[in-house]
Amino acid sequence: MRTHRIAVAATLVVAFTAACSRSSDPGNKSTAGESSSKPAPKTLTYWASNQGTSLDNDKQILEPELKKFEQQTGIAIHLEVVPWSDLLNRILAATASGQGPDVLNIGNTWSASLQSTGAFLPFDDATMEKIGGKDRFMAAPLAATGAEGKPPTAVPLYSMAYGLYYNKKLFQQAGIANPPATWDELVADGKKLTANGKYGLAIEGGNVSENVHHAFALAKQHGADFFDASGKPTFDSPGAVAAIKQYVDFIAQDKIAAPGNAEYAANQSVTDFASGKAAMLMWQVAGVKLTTHGMSPDDIGVAPIPIQAGASGSKATATMVAGINIAVFKNTKNLDGALQFVKFMTSKEESIALNKTYGSISPLKEAQDDPAFNTPELKTISGVLATRAAPLPQVPNESQFETLVGTAVKNLLAAAAAGKPTTTESVKAELVKAQQQMPAS
Repeated sequence: MRTHRIAVAATLVVAFTAACSRSSDPGNKSTAGESSSKPAPKTLTYWASNQGTSLDNDKQILEPELKKFEQQTGIAIHLEVVPWSDLLNRILAATASGQGPDVLNIGNTWSASLQSTGAFLPFDDATMEKIGGKDRFMAAPLAATGAEGKPPTAVPLYSMAYGLYYNKKLFQQAGIANPPATWDELVADGKKLTANGKYGLAIEGGNVSENVHHAFALAKQHGADFFDASGKPTFDSPGAVAAIKQYVDFIAQDKIAAPGNAEYAANQSVTDFASGKAAMLMWQVAGVKLTTHGMSPDDIGVAPIPIQAGASGSKATATMVAGINIAVFKNTKNLDGALQFVKFMTSKEESIALNKTYGSISPLKEAQDDPAFNTPELKTISGVLATRAAPLPQVPNESQFETLVGTAVKNLLAAAAAGKPTTTESVKAELVKAQQQMPAS
């Protein structure tokens, strides 16, 4: 999801529970698979997520493309761009009321949670064939479309992953020849780069989604998962505690990130990096944002997120699979039209055009050789996505996990910024508290 930056309110724990309950309502009928003597409407409603610099910018980008679809099919698209701050609440309200769009974008980390509501069209093999087949999609983004063993609840639209952005000029001035490949190297470089009001690393500590994304990848590197094989939360395992302590220590112990970063929740870390106040930044496909903020492309370097020295297999996981999926509500009155629209939006031509404009990566195998995705930045990110990425837990309570663990990290960072000690015990206590708030499966 776009970094995306999805601050899921704690109240959504209740909302999701309500939505899940609704799915078992026998009166909650679906249009999918039903026949009707009424002609399908010649319009579709589409909720797009905010991928551009503003909602208006998204409309300017999307409307010409949607016009192409109308010219090809005669189906007009009523577009609404929904800000990330509202999108999940709007979707949940729609799943509960049955009053929603025909087609919509979702953050890919929500896939399993939304799948559990039963409100979305499953993309089984037959449905996948109607949009060109599942083999068109790269494996990593396709893995973030719903619970394993079930038909995807959405298909990939825009793909992203985290990379380590570093300021080449500041590295050169500090006498550092190469970006760090391990965490020990990152901390050592960060200390060299921290001086005179500048810091080695910028983090977005007030953003729960950013926090949980990094906690997930670091936990993988420590051999831990936040859920066991049965879907039960295991937030306070030794590996998870070590992972989160490592992240909080960037402020608490290593002091390579500014204490004020603990409050950042509106992309201030991107601004700090672009302006030279910090020398490194862990972010998803940030190139377009950084140049928009005035940073010279010549100063922007990108490398994989570091790992522990000598790590391999899942312990070499560098990032969660980030991105945006496109889904269809089961109660659409124009199922064929909705699937035509999904096929159009995930066609090679549209996928290249839209991902190029947004600075993201096409999830299509056939688009990977396009020059748009062969910049040094996107080649690095694509390589990480293909070989060292893992989807966030595909469990019904995933969104609650994001909120609760992300908030626990936020609390720990705030405490560290206030000068309170960060210990294994204090990290574990926050994670125990988070796990206790998880709803019963």
